[in-house]
Amino acid sequence: MMKNVCIIAGGMCAWGVREASLRDMFQEAGKACFDDNKAITNKVIDGLLVASAYTERSAFQTHLAPVVAEYLGIKPRTICARVELLCASGSSGIILAYGLIRSGIADIVMVIGGEKLYMPEKWEVFYSELASVDHDWDGPQGLGLPPPAFAMVAKQHMKRYGTTKEQLAMVSVKNRRNGLNNPNAQFREPITLETALNAKDIVPPLTLYDCCPITDGCAAVILACEEKAKDLTDKPLVYIKGTGQATLNNMSANMPSWTTWEALTIAAKQAYESAGIEPSELDVAQTHDCFTISEIIEYEDLGFCEKGQGGLFIQEGKSDFGGQIPINTDGGLLSCGHPFGGTGIRQAIEIMHQLREDATRQVEGARAALTHNLSGFIAAHTVLIYGREP
Repeated sequence: MMKNVCIIAGGMCAWGVREASLRDMFQEAGKACFDDNKAITNKVIDGLLVASAYTERSAFQTHLAPVVAEYLGIKPRTICARVELLCASGSSGIILAYGLIRSGIADIVMVIGGEKLYMPEKWEVFYSELASVDHDWDGPQGLGLPPPAFAMVAKQHMKRYGTTKEQLAMVSVKNRRNGLNNPNAQFREPITLETALNAKDIVPPLTLYDCCPITDGCAAVILACEEKAKDLTDKPLVYIKGTGQATLNNMSANMPSWTTWEALTIAAKQAYESAGIEPSELDVAQTHDCFTISEIIEYEDLGFCEKGQGGLFIQEGKSDFGGQIPINTDGGLLSCGHPFGGTGIRQAIEIMHQLREDATRQVEGARAALTHNLSGFIAAHTVLIYGREP
């Protein structure tokens, strides 16, 4: 018999430019996670999954999972492994933990992830990013660096659907506003539409505020089967209801479409069907706003609006508080930052708080929620659906 799976604790360290080591940040995030639920100690955790993409390159540490287990005083008995899918490493770790618990292999699993990306020489992290695509094909063209790729996506979407620079900027203004009171966000200052539009060009049409930052940081969640969860928390249970993941290409030459992300539509369909839910039934979502154009396309391909209407969706306030579905309520990548292995976990923490109704900026009456990550050259898409009911 398959078991129901709940998220029963979550915590993260401060994200941004940190003097701390990766070890320090894993310990900070682990402590924050345990502090979120005093009934859970490192003694009851039977599995550990560690999500990190650049640990060998920027922290000079491989064989990471046993190292982190020792940092946190966890002695895994069912699973101890590292998960890597670049920007979707954290959400992939949650899916794997969900499967282990649902099948009965494990009972209580911590998923923890993050990166130390700021190096003494700033060029190092950008050089490393050339390995996030096919190193022999797209890497030499510079397409491993995200801004050029997403600038091409933005130009195509503008040409095909009439999306404007103002609509792109509105995404950043909204998400910066949502991150104002997030104590762990990298950026906690508001920006105006005028500021966003007049910012320094990165790769036209993308300006500085259309791009998420490089970030140091870690985050952690604890998942448990429903039976254990009821013993370990007196807060409302938050269930994982469905998951989906798909990839159709890796190299840019094989990308089916620049403006419809078919792998996302497949992953979303899988997740909706496994959760038994329609997009219209969701109350809140966290999507992968690595660039403003990403969030706009995600509105469309997740089924929140018709294809080509993503620009109008943000312009009409439908993705803001009080709108059709508030999106990136904690500030998203544009405000919180993006330490690759930690992002999907950070999203899960925000959704846990929204569905427990103790979020910093609460969506009133939230009962069902979604998280989404993309990774690589828009190559893999990961979707999870959470709810107050199993």
